[in-house]
Amino acid sequence: MKRGIQAQPLNVIEWVHRDELHANGYNPNHVAKPEMLLLKTSILEDGWTQPIVARPDGEIVDGFHRWTTSADPEVYAMTDGRVPVVRLLPPATGDQMLSTIRHNRARGEHGVLPMADIVRRLRDEEGLSVEQVMTRCGMEREEVTRLYDRGGMTERGTQYKTTFSKGWAPQRSG
Repeated sequence: MKRGIQAQPLNVIEWVHRDELHANGYNPNHVAKPEMLLLKTSILEDGWTQPIVARPDGEIVDGFHRWTTSADPEVYAMTDGRVPVVRLLPPATGDQMLSTIRHNRARGEHGVLPMADIVRRLRDEEGLSVEQVMTRCGMEREEVTRLYDRGGMTERGTQYKTTFSKGWAPQRSG
């Protein structure tokens, strides 16, 4: 990242229609309904205080829940469906995932399996070392190792069977 105020993405905030943005397919962050209602109240009472971070193509890096809340009729009416957006330069796919993780890691709940799949993808498909994942995602070695070991659990668990044993089928009584 270049130095200086003029080079910072926050230096250019655009107001774009929410329909020009779209979710990414790798965000492991989850926010419960009470916090979503609090987010709505915050926007209605305080206004838009944080922009949505997106790629030039409109893919959301950070702010998915703010974007989701912007569809609420009351929030939508505040700005005619427009939301504040800061654009990031288009990096490689692995860097996009890293940006999302860095922006969201301290907020909300992260699903273990989606996060594990991201770590596995960063290591296997993007070629990042354990040290690179540690540094760029703010993780300890043990966390990277454990998440990597869990990555692909869904696929591994169903890789050889297409149906479950009858021993696992629930039985209805009477």
